[in-house]
Amino acid sequence: MSARFQELDYRQTPLGELTLRRRLDPGSGREIHEIKLNDEFLMSSLFVVAEVELAHLALAELPGDDLNVVVGGLGLGYTAQTVLEDPRVGSLLVVDALNEVIEWHQQGLIPAGKTLAADERCRLVHGDFFELTRSGLGFDPTAPGRLFDAVVVDIDHSPRHLLHPSNADFYEPEGVRRISDLLSPGGVFALWSNDPPEDEYVATLATVFTDVRAEVVSFPNPIQGRDSTNTVYLAKRG
Repeated sequence: MSARFQELDYRQTPLGELTLRRRLDPGSGREIHEIKLNDEFLMSSLFVVAEVELAHLALAELPGDDLNVVVGGLGLGYTAQTVLEDPRVGSLLVVDALNEVIEWHQQGLIPAGKTLAADERCRLVHGDFFELTRSGLGFDPTAPGRLFDAVVVDIDHSPRHLLHPSNADFYEPEGVRRISDLLSPGGVFALWSNDPPEDEYVATLATVFTDVRAEVVSFPNPIQGRDSTNTVYLAKRG
């Protein structure tokens, strides 16, 4: 280990080798946290603009107070933390298939974990988000069938580039219908993607949802020396 790089934890999981590491960015000198699964980066705190905008864009679609929100995918906690910054949010469930990531937050190894743990509105749920969607029982193990005002998802790289092939049905018409059934009338579904907008997926969402659109989010990429983009898909249950 160098002074610039520290492996905070390593776990062997059913999905492969999971690593949490911390390093100093040589350009800015700031501390960067990263989660890797095998050789893929799941999350880096160097690039969080789109994860934050995912929450902002979803909640901006909703009127009223005492909003009940689900975030699929905990990662480094930036999306969940942004949801909790909205005072209109009454409850937040964060669902993650990797209990190791949940433990890292609970142990304070990830900075956002302290914020999430201190907020009584927030509950971390260990579970497979996609399987919970298929079950029809929903995301709250204490209240089967509970409906939510927003379901915000940041798990796969995009609707085409999946962490596991079994996730594919979530992006097909039947998967879209299932997620709609777990939203309150007027509720919002929001999805992060690393790829440019896909017309085919927008059309699939439109078979069930109204007000479907894809928002392109730009942010500086210091590694490439130019701006990069992510996509946020938004859809509303009529």
